[in-house]
Amino acid sequence: MPPTVTHMTKLIIRSEAPEDAAAIEAVTESAFRHAPHSDHNEQFILAALRDAGALSVSLVAEMDGVIVGNVVLSPVSISSGAAGWFGVGPVSVIPELQGRGIGAQLMREALARLSAQGASGCVVLGDPSYYKRFGFANEAGLVLPDVPPEYFMALSFGQPMATGTVTYHHAFGMTR
Repeated sequence: MPPTVTHMTKLIIRSEAPEDAAAIEAVTESAFRHAPHSDHNEQFILAALRDAGALSVSLVAEMDGVIVGNVVLSPVSISSGAAGWFGVGPVSVIPELQGRGIGAQLMREALARLSAQGASGCVVLGDPSYYKRFGFANEAGLVLPDVPPEYFMALSFGQPMATGTVTYHHAFGMTR
């Protein structure tokens, strides 16, 4: 049972631990259950990324010992050969606590950790009105095929902006 708004305690953002996998899967499934933009396969993508050892950053948001959110970053490849680039997603917060800044705290911490690890930059496929607040912007020279370009954004960590076609980890094709 998630903490209620009236009994919310301090939010703890920490790295995923091995014993968190089942709770993260449940959070992810519930977060996207009624999302109109989703194919409802995010929990399968997450499991495949974990199984492949491709979770470069995986953070959980915890309240009262209960995991209520998760964000992951995994490597992407760029056709130009630009190295050190990562993709955001999925970002999940249980429905009862969405819209309260938990996802934003997860994003800020995940980007800070990725930058501290020496990453060149990060890409995201999502709502521009949400992700632009973290510094993401549309970049004409960086393309994700078959998606409307306004929903694909990038953030460089002080490096020249990459150009080319982006390919996410093969786990993003998982459907079960």
